Amino acid sequence: MKAIIKLISTGLYLGYCPIASGTVGSLLGVLIYLAFREFIYVYIAITVLLFILGFLVSQKAEEIFDEKDSPKIVIDEIASMCLVYIFIKPTWLMVGFGFLLFRVFDIMKPYPAKRLEKLSGSKGIMLDDVVAACYAILGVVISNLFLEAGVFSEVIR
Repeated sequence: MKAIIKLISTGLYLGYCPIASGTVGSLLGVLIYLAFREFIYVYIAITVLLFILGFLVSQKAEEIFDEKDSPKIVIDEIASMCLVYIFIKPTWLMVGFGFLLFRVFDIMKPYPAKRLEKLSGSKGIMLDDVVAACYAILGVVISNLFLEAGVFSEVIR
């Protein structure tokens, strides 16, 4: 059972990456989006499944790694990155911007993410990333509105 928990919580062992494991895990979320973006209901189901798995295995993984919110645990980044992509306009610009915003907010931990991160077990591991995803979604949606209004048209040309 420990092997399955490690496999899931580390995002197929991507969490073992010695540098920027959260970013590497988030990239798996990007790949999942790119693979399933044409099948939105399947993609949403995968995202929900990732959150369920994340809540089920995170606390156990924390115990296995003997470290609070171990950097090896990246299921939270994968699931939350997938959440961001449910709400974006599917352009390469928005895919990249969504990734960038999510990573910035995940690292910065704006309110209430820092507070939620202190919760015990799976809640603390998963919910701070959900907040980062919400901020990223807001940023992408607002940016997209400005793009559609032509506000950035001179900058992009």
